[in-house]
Amino acid sequence: MFDKQQRKLKRSARLISVLSKYGFKDMLARMNGGNKQEQMVSENPDEIVSKGTVYERIRLVLEELGPTFVKLGQTFSNREDLLPAELIQELQKLQDKVETVDMNVEEILENELNISVKEHFAEIEAKPLATASIAQVYKGTLLDGSEVILKLKKPDVQSVIEDDLLLIKDLEKLVSSYSEMGEKLNLKQAISTFERSLLEEVSLINEKENILQFKRNFKNNKETYVPKVYEEFSNNNVLCMEFIDGIKVTDKSFLLANNFDPVKVSEVGLRLFVTQIMDFGFFHADPHAGNILVKKDGKVVFIDFGAVGKIPPKDKEDLENLIVSFVAKNPHKIVRYLKKMSLSYEIPDERRFENDVEDILNFVHSTSLKEIDAQEIINKMKDVLAHNRLQMPDYFYLLFKGITLIEGVGRNINPDLDVVKSLSPFTKKIFARKISPQNLFKTGVDRVMNFTDNVDEIPRELRSVLQKLDENKFTVSSEIKNIEKTNQLIKSSIVNLILAMILGANIIATAIVFVSESGPRIGEMSLVAVLGFVFSVLLVIIILLRITRK
Repeated sequence: MFDKQQRKLKRSARLISVLSKYGFKDMLARMNGGNKQEQMVSENPDEIVSKGTVYERIRLVLEELGPTFVKLGQTFSNREDLLPAELIQELQKLQDKVETVDMNVEEILENELNISVKEHFAEIEAKPLATASIAQVYKGTLLDGSEVILKLKKPDVQSVIEDDLLLIKDLEKLVSSYSEMGEKLNLKQAISTFERSLLEEVSLINEKENILQFKRNFKNNKETYVPKVYEEFSNNNVLCMEFIDGIKVTDKSFLLANNFDPVKVSEVGLRLFVTQIMDFGFFHADPHAGNILVKKDGKVVFIDFGAVGKIPPKDKEDLENLIVSFVAKNPHKIVRYLKKMSLSYEIPDERRFENDVEDILNFVHSTSLKEIDAQEIINKMKDVLAHNRLQMPDYFYLLFKGITLIEGVGRNINPDLDVVKSLSPFTKKIFARKISPQNLFKTGVDRVMNFTDNVDEIPRELRSVLQKLDENKFTVSSEIKNIEKTNQLIKSSIVNLILAMILGANIIATAIVFVSESGPRIGEMSLVAVLGFVFSVLLVIIILLRITRK
């Protein structure tokens, strides 16, 4: 505990030093009540307040503070709904400054897995194949000749990230109190989402489970291959998986040299990504060119499963309806499902919201195939969401990012790639499923159950109201304008309701008398039934006249 506090104090001192260096005096003054801290900041010889805009200086602060803060900036670089456009532009410039660290791979494996490396591995290369902010990747060979990849978490990276996350939470509180906008943007929830995502990414057990889930999802798919995981050589700090000897998906000349059709490869890659979303609600969150390979047998392979998007089953159904509405060019339903999926919204003008969505649809369906740019469409949608303050779930923004990346990869080898067209087979499948007898029956049962649940709630709510009335605790706060007109409307509605109830009862009674053979008759017709029918017609006319007159 003491060690943890020491680490946090050290990182806090680093944070204060960097913030003061880039001229955030007023923020630091608030951080320490405007006392000693202010004096310390003003005496900092490295202060560079005059360099760049405040947004440029924010980017420089994040880069200097290290990988956790860089990832924070990169995560927020696609949140146009939260941040100003100028800051978004700066955050999009963020790049990881990753340095290779010396790691004794054999010693780490023996300590982590409690094994003798020589009893399992024929060779492990000393130089890493790749270095990232969280881990380094090495190539090895098992005794049976199988080539593998060993992903090893960097020393102390877990504790550094945990300490940085504590500081980021402190910063969030500071920013929220520093400006009204910080609190209004609900940064607390956004930071909480980032924390959960980063801790999942830093866990190699989580990445292992993601790979196994993808393998289950695509076990019968002949267009893709999911690398094998060696679970006996994997834990939270080590991940051992099959080495994929493949071609980089954007290497068009290499694809052609190996008799692969780039157009087909691009369509398969896009189809696989859409399948991840539409069929499983579990998708690769970072499908850039470096994470997609083509095997020698033509199968497309996704690698690096540290970051994935997960769509809850209920939201998946709403997302399907949203996509179907998009393909069907129905702006009203698109608005409806966006609101249904959102966590919160503040729509200033419903009509304008729908018109803006319709403008996007018109743009998509009037633009030629080669000119359609998914990034441009997504940017337009983000603007609409931001204007109407729709706060969407985390996976929604991962979808935006994933679609943009996968389209960029596909367009690199196939300029005519059509994202919208790739959705058509899935929308047909959705339509077929929705009108199937099984789904219609399930939907009917669900609605009956919901209705029953709501009816069951009524007595409880009614008892609560009656109890408050009995205890003289029931109060009603209201402000009614044009009270006389309102009273007249209520009375008129009650009369109409009573007439409708009488009409319903009379129709039922008439039907019963009609099928019976008792009572006076006119020919073969019951006299009472005829009178009941005439009375019903009169009631219908009276109700219609009352409604149309009002």
